[in-house]
Amino acid sequence: MTDYKIKKIAVLTSGGDAPGMNAAIRAVVRTSNYFGLECYGIREGFNGLIDGNITKMGPRSVSNIINLGGTILRSARSEDFRTEEGRKKAFEQCQSNGIDALVCIGGDGTFTGAKIFNEEFGIQTIGVPGTIDNDIFGTDTTIGYDTALNTAMDAIDKIRDTATSHNRIFFVEVMGRDAGFIALNSGIATGAVDILIPEQKDSMEELFDTFDKAAKRGKNSSVVVVAEGEKLGNVYDLSEQTKKKYPNYDIRIAVLGHIQRGGSPSCADRVLASRLGYGAVTGLMEGRNNVMAGMRSNKLVFTPIEEAIKKHNTINKDLLKISEILAL
Repeated sequence: MTDYKIKKIAVLTSGGDAPGMNAAIRAVVRTSNYFGLECYGIREGFNGLIDGNITKMGPRSVSNIINLGGTILRSARSEDFRTEEGRKKAFEQCQSNGIDALVCIGGDGTFTGAKIFNEEFGIQTIGVPGTIDNDIFGTDTTIGYDTALNTAMDAIDKIRDTATSHNRIFFVEVMGRDAGFIALNSGIATGAVDILIPEQKDSMEELFDTFDKAAKRGKNSSVVVVAEGEKLGNVYDLSEQTKKKYPNYDIRIAVLGHIQRGGSPSCADRVLASRLGYGAVTGLMEGRNNVMAGMRSNKLVFTPIEEAIKKHNTINKDLLKISEILAL
């Protein structure tokens, strides 16, 4: 056996699924095995921890999953875990299964739950950022973001073909309730005429000005990429207001929705997930606690979970300017 303080690690995925979560689970299980630690998988997130839905995992139990989207451990948002009673049951399950440490793969909500659980019961905990929104502080990118971005880009490319064939304006909604990373980057990558994101104060006047300038330059079709959390309104509101101003415009709406969450993870996401899964286990072995494993400037770093939750990755102002200039 090992001389490490921890002997048994459990891994769970919680909140919204993201492509690459399976690659992270695989890395946690195989790294644990390599160092002689027992590893357990918790099904259905924190709900599974409360209910004792816990399975021992070995290297073969994660074969052929690195290329799969979603999460083999399944994910759920747990109302019970928000209660003291629920967390107490979860702790009792950790005790009865001899679990010393937890690896929690997810986003803000997952990390908040993990932090409270650690503070109340002292179970050693490390977070791994798995969310397509890329809004977690302490890592350059989150697991699933690159894949979601490529999915959005591919869909918008196809929509653009239709827009140009029929002289249409398309309002395309991409995911991003609080963050515009997917909208901004997919918008630049697909040559959108305008990009509307929650981090920026947008106005209908500015949008109409963009359409007028495009028309003067001879553009007869346009794609506007809108983050779902855009404060100016959703794609239906924006389309309606635009139709009032320009009754002759042929306007269409496309909501990409959950297509962005699924699919086989990109190479970048598989590698990122593998590095962070490995980093979570080695971090626990080094005695790190209540932190999140992340990648910054291509190096593994650990950020206090509290900081990862409170702060947010910020939108690159240069990209905003670039999107404006290149839309000409």
